[in-house]
Amino acid sequence: MNQGRSIRIFLVDGTPNGLLTAEIMNWTGHVLTGPRSKLAELVQRPECGRTGVYFLVGPDPENNLRSKVYIGESDDVAKRLKQHNRPEAFEGTAGGKDFWEKVCLVTSKDQNLTKTHVKYLESLLIGIANTVGRCELLNGTAHDYGSLPESDRADMAFFLEQIRTVLPVLGFDFLRELTKPSTAVALNSDAPVSRSPRFTLEVPRYRISAQGQEIDGEFFVLKGSKSRAEWVGTERGYQGLFKHLIDEGVLVADGGEHLLFSDDYAFSSPSAAAAVVCGRAANGRTSWLVGGSGETYAVWQDRQLNMQAPVLAED
Repeated sequence: MNQGRSIRIFLVDGTPNGLLTAEIMNWTGHVLTGPRSKLAELVQRPECGRTGVYFLVGPDPENNLRSKVYIGESDDVAKRLKQHNRPEAFEGTAGGKDFWEKVCLVTSKDQNLTKTHVKYLESLLIGIANTVGRCELLNGTAHDYGSLPESDRADMAFFLEQIRTVLPVLGFDFLRELTKPSTAVALNSDAPVSRSPRFTLEVPRYRISAQGQEIDGEFFVLKGSKSRAEWVGTERGYQGLFKHLIDEGVLVADGGEHLLFSDDYAFSSPSAAAAVVCGRAANGRTSWLVGGSGETYAVWQDRQLNMQAPVLAED
């Protein structure tokens, strides 16, 4: 089991949609984030005058399932953010023009991060964001900034691990590890990965058969599963997701009457997965069945809840 962690979040102006800071116990890092509308106040903070890495985050109007992200570094973050705030800052960047709505910067409380450190971190962060694939990254490919001494690389590996822990808590999901079922099988048995049994969804009338599995709270449809060849439901709900998966090459023609999942794909819920497989709205909690038992996802989940030991109240 993973060890618990404590994260201290402070609302700078006392409101949930203003500036906030975050820290992890025994970590020298410091996170400051806020909306672009608060940029004038954010750049006045002392953290913005330090060396650090930063993230500019905004919605993708053509794909509401993921964000656009730019990752940068600077030894004067305030100056760099002012430059990014100019309308022409992202001219010429594919899909990037004036896209961002939120900013997040990571600095060090002891101010021991150097320019070399943050360039190294920026390169690693860009590589991770590209690999994970949860966002449209406007940086392109990671740059090679050379190597650091072994001790510094170890320090930056720990620093990076803390960044990847705290950012999802603040609503920035683009660095969070995507553990696919096919990857989880290959992991060491000691790895802290939570796996459900395999689920199946079949629509005999249309000869559709799909397999799914929940990994660390995300519901995946597995590579090789079949879906309906076209969306037949109402023009709402998951129709946009269905089209997006075709455009992205996740759903490909199988040479027959179906579409085929070319890779494991994580959905926001079992119902979203079931809708894409069936080409129409579907209740995933009753459509997905535990392989070999016929137990629905809903019954299986309820059984997991009832298996948990009750918490006894103290006298």
